[in-house]
Amino acid sequence: MSDLVTLHEVGPRDGLQNEPNLIATADKVRLINLLGTSGLRHIEVGSFVSPKWVPQMADTAQVLAQIAPNTAQTAVLVPNMKGWDGFIAARQPSTDYQVAVFISASEGFSQSNVGCSIADSVDRLAPVIKAAQSAGVALRGYVSCVTDCPFDGPTAPAAVAHAVAMLRGLAPMPISLGDTIGHGTPHTVAAMLRAVLAHTPAQDLAGHFHDTGGRAIDNISLSLDMGLRAFDTAVGGLGGCPYAPGALGNVATETVLARLHADGIHTGVDADVIAQAAELAKGMRS
Repeated sequence: MSDLVTLHEVGPRDGLQNEPNLIATADKVRLINLLGTSGLRHIEVGSFVSPKWVPQMADTAQVLAQIAPNTAQTAVLVPNMKGWDGFIAARQPSTDYQVAVFISASEGFSQSNVGCSIADSVDRLAPVIKAAQSAGVALRGYVSCVTDCPFDGPTAPAAVAHAVAMLRGLAPMPISLGDTIGHGTPHTVAAMLRAVLAHTPAQDLAGHFHDTGGRAIDNISLSLDMGLRAFDTAVGGLGGCPYAPGALGNVATETVLARLHADGIHTGVDADVIAQAAELAKGMRS
């Protein structure tokens, strides 16, 4: 495996969506534009979900219209065909987009989050995935609760491998493995990765670790040892978990960069620009 690690910046979407106070569109655009100058290759900027359930993302179409062109791939979360229609109406010409879709590895979380079983959630995503393929839009899958679920407790590694296989059965997309509530440890992450890697190559996987338990960097180090070379991070540690009020959110981009660069691992990302973006992001939370 290469010593180049790719960071997927998820702060403007997965980070900001949990903020209790609405963030102005102009502030989101300013953050994304700064991130776009850092050398990041992927920036997740919003989601086309119901504003009733995620009001922070209600302005995603406006964000797409206002952000400056940059070299990063612009990612958006699209949960259903209504979201796909919203994306199609809002996408800008000459922009490289990626559509993200998501399922859970836990039945309890699936029922709570999207109101149906894992299998039914995959069926609901099938037309979105088909539409993206027809339109030539890149796809990425998220699988949540890969080590623990707030409703069902520990997640069996085999269940994660099965969830990954179901998504990739629809399209050979890369998959981000989400430690949604941040309870993962190197031991549980290793068991999960062994199950997934038995069927899915490491180059098609990313780690998505929350720092609720303070183990995100340890879990990233373990994942690197097991061959992963892509990770989701959020500038300024934006985010949190509605099931763990007050807990730390996504692992901070600047923290991961410092660790990787100290270990001699290349990312192509300018740590100074990320530091500026982290200050901007932290100011948006106050």
